[in-house]
Amino acid sequence: MFLVQLEKTLGRYSLLLGKISALLLILLLINVFYDVLMRYAFNDVSIGMQELEWHLYSAIFLLGIPFGLQTGGHVRVDLFYERLSIRNKAWIDLIGTLIFLMPFTLLVGWYGIDFAKEAYELGETSGDPGGLPARWIIKSVIPVAFFSMAVSGVGMILRCVNAIRGTSEKGFDEQSPQH
Repeated sequence: MFLVQLEKTLGRYSLLLGKISALLLILLLINVFYDVLMRYAFNDVSIGMQELEWHLYSAIFLLGIPFGLQTGGHVRVDLFYERLSIRNKAWIDLIGTLIFLMPFTLLVGWYGIDFAKEAYELGETSGDPGGLPARWIIKSVIPVAFFSMAVSGVGMILRCVNAIRGTSEKGFDEQSPQH
């Protein structure tokens, strides 16, 4: 029962990141609308607003990946997988998560810390005049996102273990968001 509760708790964290990504998407839409309006209606271009677009897009993508992992929205080759039993699917997902997802996310997250720290210590800014002043903010999203993917990976591992043990409270195929 403890593993099921832990799986749900980690799942809620990933779902929270999905909600943050959705909020950032709304901010991106507002930003793009403003940028287009200013450009074509007033012939005014803001480098900072254009840079903010790709910063927001990056954050949406990076923080949305843990949500995609939690809800089963990630890419998977279903040549044989869809015909397997729940237990066999769980074994495949468990092995794939342990061998591929966890080492990759932890490695990128670990090196991302120094990447963001260096940008902060150097006071890295945009190279363009009028660009955003604090480049370290978006670079900090990289380790946060990859460690969050690792948290989602732990949730996937727990979901697999619970499915293998037969203690999962929901179907393994229905990876719908847990509210």
